[in-house]
Amino acid sequence: MTTIAIAGASGPLGRGAAEQALKTTAPEQLVLVTRDPARLADFAARGVQVRSGDFDAPETLASAFAGVEKLLLISTDAVGRRTAQQTAAVGAAKAAGVRHVAYTSVPNPSSEHPTGILAAEHFATEEALRASGLAWTFLRNALYVDIQAQGWAHAVATGQLVTNAGAGRTSYVTRADCAAAAGAILVSDGHEGQAYDVTGPELQNADDVAATLSAVSGRAVEVVQVDDEAFVAGLVAGGVPQEMAAVYAGFGTAIREGLLETQTDVVERLTGRAPTSVSAFLTEHREALVG
Repeated sequence: MTTIAIAGASGPLGRGAAEQALKTTAPEQLVLVTRDPARLADFAARGVQVRSGDFDAPETLASAFAGVEKLLLISTDAVGRRTAQQTAAVGAAKAAGVRHVAYTSVPNPSSEHPTGILAAEHFATEEALRASGLAWTFLRNALYVDIQAQGWAHAVATGQLVTNAGAGRTSYVTRADCAAAAGAILVSDGHEGQAYDVTGPELQNADDVAATLSAVSGRAVEVVQVDDEAFVAGLVAGGVPQEMAAVYAGFGTAIREGLLETQTDVVERLTGRAPTSVSAFLTEHREALVG
């Protein structure tokens, strides 16, 4: 039987992917790699192999990946250090004899992407995998509804959805749907050399989102369009560090320029069920949306 592994397994995406994989895989055939094995004690109690591995200490990854044939490499949250971390992980996977690596990336990654270093690091990791000689699959996850909803709650509270995305459209996806797709990749064949855009069920612009927010919350929300500079200034005034404010503004720019205007049936093809819509997600989490 194939031994599969998830690196970066203790976060919500990793845990969700593990649950998906366990639907069809024996616990002893699943390896979960994390800096803090105690955080995955519940999986260990179910018979899953939990191993210690730290992306900042590549020497720990050789034993963590030992005996693994297929690996889900979940991108870290260490923006600015991820190229070094993740290329080291690719090297460790190859040295350990891993055959196939699936990596969680972003749509249209490049060194010239409006989000700057964020997309550039994904691009560099994809290039490292292409050059490694390993079989690879890229899971290019669209913007998470879960993360956007935090800002949307502010829009509901103020009655204004401030954006620099213009009339651009994108297909927001839930983290749970991305996790399910990733887990499905681990337990099925035929994905080598594929780059999948993992999206929600519909393309939406800011007006569409505002209409959904209004309908779900029962409060009127209007769209306020601003330029990139004003968007960054607003975030900084709200306490967001300048560098990260520029990254967030870059997503709006990317939407405006059509770089994120992709909608696919990947979630349904991989998992057998349709992805969750923005409206359904917000309805389910209405209490958090309205405060």
